[in-house]
Amino acid sequence: MTATVFANARIIDPSRQLDAVGTVIVKDGVIAAAGPEALNQGVPEGAEVIDATGKTVIPGLVDARVFCGEPGAEHRETIASASRAAAAGGVTSFIMMPDTHPVIDDVALVEFVRRTASATACVNVFPAAAITKGLEGAELSEFGLLRDAGAVMLTEGRRTLASNTVMRRALTYARDMGLVISHATQDRELGSGVMNEGLLASWLGLPGIPREAEAIPLMRDLMLARLTRSRYHAAELSTGMSADLVARAKDEGLAVTAGVSINNLCLNENDVGEYRTFFRLVPPLRSEDDRVAVVEALKTGTIDIIVSSHDPQDVDTKRLPFSEAAAGAIGLETLLAAALRLYHSGDVPLLRLIEALSTRPAQIFGLSGGTLRPGASADLVLVDLEEPWVVRKSDIRSLSKNTTFEDARMQGWVLQTVVAGRKVFSA
Repeated sequence: MTATVFANARIIDPSRQLDAVGTVIVKDGVIAAAGPEALNQGVPEGAEVIDATGKTVIPGLVDARVFCGEPGAEHRETIASASRAAAAGGVTSFIMMPDTHPVIDDVALVEFVRRTASATACVNVFPAAAITKGLEGAELSEFGLLRDAGAVMLTEGRRTLASNTVMRRALTYARDMGLVISHATQDRELGSGVMNEGLLASWLGLPGIPREAEAIPLMRDLMLARLTRSRYHAAELSTGMSADLVARAKDEGLAVTAGVSINNLCLNENDVGEYRTFFRLVPPLRSEDDRVAVVEALKTGTIDIIVSSHDPQDVDTKRLPFSEAAAGAIGLETLLAAALRLYHSGDVPLLRLIEALSTRPAQIFGLSGGTLRPGASADLVLVDLEEPWVVRKSDIRSLSKNTTFEDARMQGWVLQTVVAGRKVFSA
């Protein structure tokens, strides 16, 4: 493989708490050097030298919550098309949720995802497996066999386990297998609405989802995590109430981590406007007070990671009355740029932001990546933090176009994405 040198770049590497101008040298698919001292090693013979003055090199993003249509709904998204969207957004690795047809709940399907990704994807794709057979919330899947086949996480995807007993058993077995349970919490009855409960929902005549619909099952999960001494990841928090629960669990020393969707960091319930179905999401967009609270929780580390919650839906499921439209939005291509809004506004320091997008998810789920440390796989992104651009539907690489950021103005442009030393995207 040829060598590549990114010279005079600002280097952000949260794994080493590094924010400095220097050089990154990629050779034979790995990071040979990255930092102010890198040029002392000399430029490898025949290397491509890129003058990155004014640009920034960061570890490739690791997205821990991505839904695909393959197998079963390839018209919405294939693993290959999701990988192309990921590369364009600076995502070099993602964890694929098990909500497919059939559900990823046995070894053969985990192997299918891995083989398909190896053959068609341009980024690293890691399969998650269902906690229960068929995502039905009753019989546990074979955790050990799924782990050995390559599953990196156990989750019910979009669903919430209702049974306390099943969740307790799942946490216990996952602990013994060295796996993380990642769980999205929304009470089935309290959470039967379609947007945040409040004055705006009343004005629009839409059934609301109270904050307690998320907090009650989350509290249950945290209590069971304490009981079983298991590793537990709250997949998506959307309220300050939920963040406070996680903060208290962490203060107790529980092995608890949490994520937040980029949508809940950047948008609020007012974006629903007049029944705009692209903004029908789970969890729903909350009040501005809750948005500010989860941003602060991200800044302090109470919330560990940011996810895209990439959930492609086709035209037929979105061009419906708001209450009947499918929930979900795509997000791989806009994840980094949308997150950089928090940096440009001064709400979250850049080092912490990149840690939440890359280093921490890799650490939590035991994945390679998330670092520019010498010897690591060369998964990195060259980005212009200041370059303005507009999200155009015609430019979206995902097969589905249901983005919450259509026509939005962004600041932060991915120039190049590299996976294992190979350029997979170039602007």
